[in-house]
Amino acid sequence: MSLSQLAVNCTSSVISYPTIFGAQFTAIEAALVQNYSTFVLGSSNFNHGDIEGKNLSFCNVTLTHTHPGQNDTIKTKVWLPIQPAWNSRLQAVGGAGYVAGLQAFTDNEMSGAIGEGYATVTSNGGVPNEFLSDWALLSPGNVDLFALQNFGHVALKDSAIAAQSVVESFYGTKANFSYWSGCSQGGRQGLMFAQKYPEVFDGIAASSPAIQWDKLALAVQFPQQIMHERGEYPNPCEIDALTTAAIADCGKGGIIDDPDSCHFDPYTLVGTVVNCTSSGTGLKITEAAAVVADAAWNGARDADGKFLWYTPGHAANLTAPILGVARTTCSTNGTCTASDISLLTDWIRFFVEKDPNFDFNSMSREDYVHAFRTNVLEYSDFGTASPDLSEFRKAGGKMITYQGLADEIIPFRSTRYYYDTVTALDPNVHDFYRLFESPGLGHCYGGVGGYPSGTFDALVKWVEEGVVPELLEATSITNRSTILFPYSTKAEVKTE
Repeated sequence: MSLSQLAVNCTSSVISYPTIFGAQFTAIEAALVQNYSTFVLGSSNFNHGDIEGKNLSFCNVTLTHTHPGQNDTIKTKVWLPIQPAWNSRLQAVGGAGYVAGLQAFTDNEMSGAIGEGYATVTSNGGVPNEFLSDWALLSPGNVDLFALQNFGHVALKDSAIAAQSVVESFYGTKANFSYWSGCSQGGRQGLMFAQKYPEVFDGIAASSPAIQWDKLALAVQFPQQIMHERGEYPNPCEIDALTTAAIADCGKGGIIDDPDSCHFDPYTLVGTVVNCTSSGTGLKITEAAAVVADAAWNGARDADGKFLWYTPGHAANLTAPILGVARTTCSTNGTCTASDISLLTDWIRFFVEKDPNFDFNSMSREDYVHAFRTNVLEYSDFGTASPDLSEFRKAGGKMITYQGLADEIIPFRSTRYYYDTVTALDPNVHDFYRLFESPGLGHCYGGVGGYPSGTFDALVKWVEEGVVPELLEATSITNRSTILFPYSTKAEVKTE
């Protein structure tokens, strides 16, 4: 079909309404976009490298649908490349935090896809925005389960299938291959497709996945829980000093490449004076700091010390802005207070306690453990942890996950645990699903470790050419290169 004919086809009268059982599509809008140029950094388009697109043209299609009887509204956006020519593939892009998609950052990801000739799709997941206060509860005590179900998987499945239908309607032929690309929430979404809708995508890049959220949401809050219980909030300088000491003891070049052999004891540094660049003064490491670091490194536990779930390891930046699980805020007089991660505390408020005014600062350990168990009982489906990928394998699907060993918010042992449970069911998991661990890499990107920008390209070669990804090349922000091998083989860090 000629470029001019494709431009003419960019109208709602030409594009057919998708047909999906249980869904009712109520509107289609289409608009031609021309002379669009973009430069998308791999650091904001996870699984990919930098992508430049000049003078692009595409058809921007917006779909609206509902599930009769549920009073919901799902928005789906599909971009259909005209120039450069469509490469006969579809690429769906994932969300982050409590965003399913259809936000400015997913426009960025879609721009990267369009720049390489992919048709691409995103969805709002049936929720209006990332603020749980706007959609999680129907009323205090009552979760909107339809909204959570949409956000978790149903609306995503609808949107992906709808995009495949729109592609066929617009181009007159089906996509030869369909792919998913996401990290964090986007990684969870990708794994949900592999588990629950195994025939939708031929290839899935699901990195740093926020899976096992039914356990992880409470577990990663554990260092803050410890601070609240003790009423002590260590200066970030103390926590950073302990992290630096652990990395020096267990690794080299600022990287721990074998975290399983790291057993650094933070209590050995209690009373040590460290220089704080933020205040320009010396500060003694307190017992409270050691307790918090211990909690951040060695897992969430009940009052008897029984293990509940994993927390980030020794290499994670525990005081990082936004995602640091042991961060605090300090005044000029040295007094520090809590700085909880809203991603975690909002989940506790709205989905576990179901109370917008719940005071998590006053939770006892008994309260905390009860909340942990409640979360597991009520939200295991959203947890996205089914190890049975037999249907995905049967459908011919391929999947790649990369995971930073210094991830601040998704404990690498949680991701590893999932992969081990899949392997227990299918010892030949490497034939269709591979996990790559990157020493020193933070959440999706950043830290001192290598970022594997070729993840998505390796996935495409695996799906379409049968080229098995025996390694991924990763590069740090300081241009240090690392060769990542499939778990459970250790990465090789090149220090030259």
